[in-house]
Amino acid sequence: MTDPGDFYDIEELLDARERAVLHEVRATLRREVTPVINHYWTRAEFPHEIIPILRGLGIAGLPYPGTGRATGRPLLDGLVFAEIAAVDPSIATFHGVHSGLAMGSIHLCGSAEQQERWLPAMANLDLIGAFGLTEPEVGSGVAGGLTTSARRDGDTWILNGRKTWIGNATFADLVIIWARDEADGQVKGFVVEKDMPGFSTRKLEDKIALRVVQNAEITLTDVAVPEANRLTRANSFKDTAAVLRLTRAGVAWMAVGCARGAFEHALAYAKEREQFGRPIAGFQLVQDLLVRMIGNITASAALCSQLARMQESGTSADEHSALAKAFCTVRMRETVGYARELMGGNGILLEHHVGRFVADAEAIYSYEGTREMNTLIVGRAITGHSAFV
Repeated sequence: MTDPGDFYDIEELLDARERAVLHEVRATLRREVTPVINHYWTRAEFPHEIIPILRGLGIAGLPYPGTGRATGRPLLDGLVFAEIAAVDPSIATFHGVHSGLAMGSIHLCGSAEQQERWLPAMANLDLIGAFGLTEPEVGSGVAGGLTTSARRDGDTWILNGRKTWIGNATFADLVIIWARDEADGQVKGFVVEKDMPGFSTRKLEDKIALRVVQNAEITLTDVAVPEANRLTRANSFKDTAAVLRLTRAGVAWMAVGCARGAFEHALAYAKEREQFGRPIAGFQLVQDLLVRMIGNITASAALCSQLARMQESGTSADEHSALAKAFCTVRMRETVGYARELMGGNGILLEHHVGRFVADAEAIYSYEGTREMNTLIVGRAITGHSAFV
């Protein structure tokens, strides 16, 4: 078997061009990122030198036409997310925030002129994007409790409020800010540029997960945003939710990749580590852990692959992305725990990598909708009754 991490050969669903893209991503990131990522994870710093490497791969905005780069099906985009996460979940999160949330907002909610203005430069990583939705006092209840305000003044919008846990925000060129219009009470989207007066960021320190991701608290104090920067097709939270539907599928793929990365390091360790005169890979209890891991990964990848088919056909709904995110992140959390268990005490040493996946899995488990919130979305769909408060 050439790739035990893809036990059911899901990669074969891609065509030859798509497989070439995936293989280039895999080889490049394992060569360029794996040797250095622990250094940055320990120091909670972002490796800006990899941005030209990602630019060369041409994977930002894969599903979106009009970027000036080749497009890709949802399945390719998802498998790319998984490949990045299998190397490092923080880099996958950077990619997800930029390519999924920020570019996705402009693709789904921007006018043709706005798409032409920003998407090609973002696809080339000449402009880095971030996504500002969560607030210090509002997480899961953001749909009805968003407090950041937008007030129109002629051809300008005045934004006030705070956002938190905003990935990429410390160095992003563009931040999609979701704010409530004081006139009609609806949530609208705005592209805020980093040099606009009144816009400031403060890096969140001392995280135990996704330490490479530069999360920040954003403060908006009378930020004047031109009407040309208001996303013209974002007129209510339903439009925000459309972006989240798209990106939750990406997070599910990232969970697959995170689990797979931990599994691959654990498998390599089991083949090399000897006890009682032979590799521990030959012990029954070790094989039991490895099979539990690959079962979780395979089930999750198969679910995500079917979701990608539904996305391509236009038949996916909120509940489909929600189930994928909830299921895959639970299985991911279990899998990285098995990987750490297999490695014993060595599993907590960064040099063996698995400890990084264990820590980072905690963040992936929570963001883009907690398990509980996604469960309620699916529960509403299958029962016809809403259990939301």
